[in-house]
Amino acid sequence: MGRVRQAFIKRAALELIKKYKDLFTTDFETNKRLVEEVAQISTKRLRNRIAGYITHKMRQLNRH
Repeated sequence: MGRVRQAFIKRAALELIKKYKDLFTTDFETNKRLVEEVAQISTKRLRNRIAGYITHKMRQLNRH
């Protein structure tokens, strides 16, 4: 079984997706750079976790 993401990561990612949905893609590296530009994230680890969840959600949206 995988790890559960914390609620604040999901909230931050979903808020960013709402605001910048047209900018995010299914590529983690691209999303990582976009998160760095549009949000003020304090740590690299937190930025990567938010970017990873955004990538996961964008892949889900592309499937449907």
